[in-house]
Amino acid sequence: MLKTLITKEIRANILSFRFLASFVILFVVVAVTAAVLSGDYLRTQADYSQRQTEIGRYLRSYAHFNRVYGVLTPTQPPIPFQALVRGLTAEVNIESFDNDPLPVMFPLIDLIFIVTILVSLIALILSYDAVCGEKEDGTLKLTLANDLSRSKVVLAKFAGGVLTIIGPFLVSLAIGMLIILLHPGISWPGADWAALGLIVVGAVLYISVFYLVGVLISSLHGSSASSIMTSLFVWVLLVLIIPNLSPYGASFIAPAPSRIKVTRELSRMYDTDRDELGRKLEREYRAEVRKQYPVLAERLSEAELKKRVAEDPGYRKAYEEDRAATERAWRDANNIQGDKGKVLEDDLHRKEKAQTALARSISMASPLADFSYLATDLSSTGTRNLIHFGELVQAWDAVYGDYRKKKWADLKAKDPTADLWETPIDMTDVPRFRYVEEGLGGRVHAALPPFAVLLGYCVVLFAAAYVAFIRYDAR
Repeated sequence: MLKTLITKEIRANILSFRFLASFVILFVVVAVTAAVLSGDYLRTQADYSQRQTEIGRYLRSYAHFNRVYGVLTPTQPPIPFQALVRGLTAEVNIESFDNDPLPVMFPLIDLIFIVTILVSLIALILSYDAVCGEKEDGTLKLTLANDLSRSKVVLAKFAGGVLTIIGPFLVSLAIGMLIILLHPGISWPGADWAALGLIVVGAVLYISVFYLVGVLISSLHGSSASSIMTSLFVWVLLVLIIPNLSPYGASFIAPAPSRIKVTRELSRMYDTDRDELGRKLEREYRAEVRKQYPVLAERLSEAELKKRVAEDPGYRKAYEEDRAATERAWRDANNIQGDKGKVLEDDLHRKEKAQTALARSISMASPLADFSYLATDLSSTGTRNLIHFGELVQAWDAVYGDYRKKKWADLKAKDPTADLWETPIDMTDVPRFRYVEEGLGGRVHAALPPFAVLLGYCVVLFAAAYVAFIRYDAR
């Protein structure tokens, strides 16, 4: 009997104009989105490859340490999942506005937008009159008159409605993936296919949440007109209001210092204050060395200096001591100001981290936020990937620092008078940053909390819809 009821619900939904319109819209939007995002990914990939080529050319030609770090600044390459989920790694560069202004003014739609906005509205459109609509038509009373248990009826409405939506969604997604994979420049590793499967499971839970919202509200109203208004109000609350207000609520409960003010203070400490302290320490340290080596008081041209250092061991020792004093002065100045700045940075990071965690917790009251978190974490396009990327950058910084020390030692061995920062040097062997995507296990672990919240929503809403339907007056 349950199977018959589910089949009846599916047939009723499929034969409705609402289903036909929803299927057409979903099919067109997913196909167009896949095509647009695939092209955007390929353009980004081409730009990234060109930049890497230019970096290699710079390193071979005229690299020096004063500017090479800015050239080698780690950047994340585009990942195949960005052809489906834009996430946080697909930040729009305002400098590209002249070339293509539309993505700056109107961000591109992706899978997350389609599921959280379009599919959730479809779920409500198909479910807002699931109970009260049948009451108005008189079919609900006839159904219950056949001695059917209300628990089976409400379960059939839920299962039939969700299956009705999942079918077109999966067909549209399959077409979108086909469009993506038709591009020879896009290939998906096995881990991404597994992640996509888990995202689909999350989408099913998300669809179930909003279909149950519609069934619950329909079981609390006697007319379809009032049910659709209440459903839209709840949709706006869950999808628009809660996620957007969560940062403001978190900033009120757990305030953090102004990043602009802290940045200005750090800039002053690392720039003006550091230079003043460095010059002061340099005068003091070099004065001590020159007392020990009066020969340094002689004024020599650059050519004379190089010749004297090369020919006179005593003068070379004095020169190296003087240079070491200068380096020590600026190193001490950097360390002193760095310690002061670290206090401000640590305080800012600690408070921002607490505020962000609170905002995330508040926003998880919204199913939209839950699905967005699990989809971006699984696809390596969310906040977790930014943390992972930062860890990779820190590891690379340590390797680059060791490389620079070795190159400086070699340079000083060849020419003690060489400017370590400005001397051009062959850096074709410099360690290059390599982005490695986080393993699937870590991504799945990060997605478990939003999965659990969506599942909890489904259980609570089904129980509430069941109780409301049990008490519903079908007459």
